[in-house]
Amino acid sequence: MARYDNRREYKKDLYRRNQNIRVPEVRVINTDGTMIGVMPVAQAIALAKEQELDLVEISPNAQPPVCKILDYNRYVYEQGKKAAEAKKKQAKVTLKELRIKSRIAPHDLDVKIRQIEEFLRKKDMVRFVVVFHGRENQHKDIGIQILNDTAKRLAELANVDGGLQSMGNRMSMTFVPKN
Repeated sequence: MARYDNRREYKKDLYRRNQNIRVPEVRVINTDGTMIGVMPVAQAIALAKEQELDLVEISPNAQPPVCKILDYNRYVYEQGKKAAEAKKKQAKVTLKELRIKSRIAPHDLDVKIRQIEEFLRKKDMVRFVVVFHGRENQHKDIGIQILNDTAKRLAELANVDGGLQSMGNRMSMTFVPKN
């Protein structure tokens, strides 16, 4: 594989064009989108050169491969713009984690649930963890009750992902925002 010094040269080699097209015949599409038909590659390249444009392989897996007559540099630029736009519209989901002890006061629990609601409105996933210390480990039922009550209170905003999970001295539940 060739090594490129800058990214522009690499991007220019993304699509096969003109003499790099190595099949005997191709289906040719004109600049305005009309189908010209199936013809030998040499004839298609000559037709593109006549219009001072390039023959670019758009769909190499088709039978025969589809090529379009267009300005190659402009095409690469437009494809890059489309990719950037698609990336911009992608949702970035983050996972927030809130930890509490099993002996939490009701008001403190309400505060934590309001925080979870805020995160869910911002479309973030939330892992709610109940941590047990020392003798609290004998009362896992308290943690189960806290997590189940929290799930009921957040039922309008979120779905529970994976149910209740227990690992060592921790119990957790992951909430995924509803759309």
